[in-house]
Amino acid sequence: MSRIGKAPIAIASGVTITVSADNVVTVKGPKGELQQAVDKDIIIEQADGQLLVKRPTDQKRHKALHGLYRSLLNNMVVGVTEGYKVQQELVGVGYRATNNGNTLDLVLGYSHHYVFELPKEIKVTTTADKGKNPTIILESNDKQLIGQVAAKIRSLRTPEPYKGKGIKFVGEVLRRKAGKSASKK
Repeated sequence: MSRIGKAPIAIASGVTITVSADNVVTVKGPKGELQQAVDKDIIIEQADGQLLVKRPTDQKRHKALHGLYRSLLNNMVVGVTEGYKVQQELVGVGYRATNNGNTLDLVLGYSHHYVFELPKEIKVTTTADKGKNPTIILESNDKQLIGQVAAKIRSLRTPEPYKGKGIKFVGEVLRRKAGKSASKK
């Protein structure tokens, strides 16, 4: 039985949840509005300031969807109340990040700049303090979207295992390798 699916979702004050006839859940809160289409078999109920996700049978498919939709709906509620924040740092000599509105300009050691246009749902800020690595800070209410954009930015220059140069998440521990060892004569 799905332990995640059985857990109720606490609805914070200021959050309104509506379920349409075609099973589209809309969550509105102080940080915005999100929508998610839910499978027609999954039942969504509101009671006592909580949102309950139920499944009709114990089929394998229903069990899988039960936990999935409960997690997606919980992420939506957290997103419209608190929001999500992802921090990435650029490790490498000459690596820079600047932003102009929602346009991110990256210098990553290639012969050209990467100009990255971010979706309007994401707010980006960059910092470049002396003696510290440049940092990219992404903020949004949509967990899936912010994760996808952060992964795309990271894929432009993934951290390499020898010197650790590249774009990494703040607090991420990279697996490092030792370089060549001197030969013994």
